[in-house]
Parts: sequence; structure tokens; C-alpha cells
Amino acid sequence: MTSLFTPFPLKDVTLKNRIAVPPMCQYSAIDGIPNDWHLAHYSQLARGGAGLVIVEATAVSADGRITPGCLGIWNEEQATEHAKIVTAIKKTGAVPGIQIAHAGMKASANKPWEGDDHLPVSDSKAWETIAPSAVPFGTDALSRIPRAMSKDDIARVQNDFVTAAKRALDAGYEWLELHFAHGYLAQSFFSHHTNQRDDEYGGNAENRGRYLLETMKAVRDVWPENLPFTMRFGVLEFDGHDSQTVEESIELTKKFKDNGLDFMSVSVGFSTPTASIPWGPAFLAPYAKRVRDEVGIPVGSAWGFDTPSLADASVRNKDLDVVFVGRAHLANPHWSYKAALDLGIKEPEHMLPDQYRYWLEKYHMRRA
Repeated sequence: MTSLFTPFPLKDVTLKNRIAVPPMCQYSAIDGIPNDWHLAHYSQLARGGAGLVIVEATAVSADGRITPGCLGIWNEEQATEHAKIVTAIKKTGAVPGIQIAHAGMKASANKPWEGDDHLPVSDSKAWETIAPSAVPFGTDALSRIPRAMSKDDIARVQNDFVTAAKRALDAGYEWLELHFAHGYLAQSFFSHHTNQRDDEYGGNAENRGRYLLETMKAVRDVWPENLPFTMRFGVLEFDGHDSQTVEESIELTKKFKDNGLDFMSVSVGFSTPTASIPWGPAFLAPYAKRVRDEVGIPVGSAWGFDTPSLADASVRNKDLDVVFVGRAHLANPHWSYKAALDLGIKEPEHMLPDQYRYWLEKYHMRRA
């Protein structure tokens, strides 16, 4: 039976197992440029044995950052440093991925540990925020009213995504993820909470999904057909309208697939602070499975799959094709190796670099 430690082929890329490290923002860049922190961080995560490591939300433009500390890939200096991260990840046998993003109404904020709130407009580090409509997220911390985007703004941001994808390819990334979740720009176009437009980008589900589909198609045109082209998408909000939202999300996902999407990471919308999210182990598994079954597209998900037995069961039960394990990898970068030990995988040391494999294998032989 398929399990957590079987390979996962997608296009010309094969993950050595079904474990992925999802994008997790480090808020440690200056002017969007990766530095020693990022190189050490991603090298460490990749050495732990996961099949895929996706670099954190990387802004397609300066105004697309969540905070001044976010990574970017809108210029060549940034792309050059990304290439070093790619090399470090690939040396371990993991596949290097990147998530490209625009933060929309949630942009121009302080780092989480410095307040997680919008920077004051008077702050020299702050910038103008944009969104489909002049609707703020709605918390005290994120209360700034964004400027409603013109059609020229929409075209500009879509072109920024295209350019970012080209730079990501040139840097050597082999797995591209569009960040269309978590209340950031793309998700806020799709959400009825934040999209109040009365043109072809607002109103019914087809119109609210138009920006997402257009952007996805534009990037698809420049990303190689032989490499995985993926998306993280919030398919529901837990706001009391979930049945309709899931149905609308599935219909949009069918269009994504028809236009070349290879894989979806199923997540939550996070578009409204009034949502009542039922946090718990694998709480998104039923929704991911529904997307997988009804759309016929491979899926993954995060949020609560960090127990080896649960992660393995999610693959065996065909809820997920790939399991995204985030915070547990921060607590233990060798989570994948530990999971292999816990699940009784034969020769678990062989998923690690030789510098680790040799000594761990020798230790276990002596112990036996």
C-alpha cells in the first residue's frame, strides 16, 4: 500500500517520500534579499529527510510583502541569492520549491513578534496596501483600509507574478506554488467577505474567481510543462457558509486543473476574523479528500498532520498525496527521520545525507 515513505512522482519530478516542509515565513530578509539565516534554515530543513522543501512566501513585488522582513524575488539580486538556497536543498536529495505571493490587504505589517499589526502610515518603512475592494481585514491590528485596485493594478500584479515565476525558474526551483490562500491578495478576490466589486472581478463566484484564474493561466504560460505547477488555496472559511464556499472552490479548482494546475495544497481562507476554525488533528483532511476525489487532482494539506501515524494514515487512506508538516519540523528538523523510525521503516538512515547516514547506520548496527 502507498504510505508516507513511498515516492511521489509529479511531471518530471519525483519526491523521495510524501513528506513536505511547507512555506513558513521567517521575516528575516532585508529588502527582500535572502541571507545567511535563510541559507542555514533551509539547508537544515532539507537535511532532515523530507522529499520537498518549499521556501516561504516570497513577494512578487515590494508592495506584496507581508512585512519589511519578507523575502522577495522581484529583482536579480534576490534571485541570485535564491539560487544558493536551491543548491543547498538539492544537495540533500530534497526537491526545492518556492511559494510566490502578494499579501494584499495584510501587507505593510510589523513582524509577528513585533506586534503583527499594520505599520503606521507615518512610518518610513510602511507602504500603500491594495486589495480588490477598500475593505480592511477587520481586526484592531490589521485595520488599515486598502486602496481598491484598478484594472491597471490587476494587470501589473499579474505581470509581477509572471516575472517572479521566470526568476524562480532561473534560480533553479523545480516546484512552483502560487499563494492563493490565507486572506492575501488572491484569496481576498475570491472571498465574499473582502470582494465588493461590481465589475467582472466581483459579484458571483465566477467573477470573484476571475483574478485567480487569469493569474494562474498567465504564470502557467511561462512555467515549464515538465515541472510541478501548484497552488495553495483556501477552500473554506469556517464562517457558516462553508457548504457553498466549498462547492464554489471545487468548481474553480476544476478550472485550475483544466488550465494546467498539477497539484493543490488545500487550506483555509483566513479572510475574516469572525471565522470559527475547528483546530485539531487533520481537521482539513475531509476537505482535501473531497477536492482530490471530485476534481481528480493530487492534493496535500497542512495544519495538524504532525504525528507520524496520522501523516501515514492520511496517505494510506487517500486523503492526501503529500503531507505538509510545518511547525514540527521547526521543533525537530529531522522529523522525517524520526517518523521513519516510529513507523518501522527499513533502513531509515538512508533518507539522510551520507555524513549523517553513515554514523547513524553504524550506531544502529552496533546496537543490534
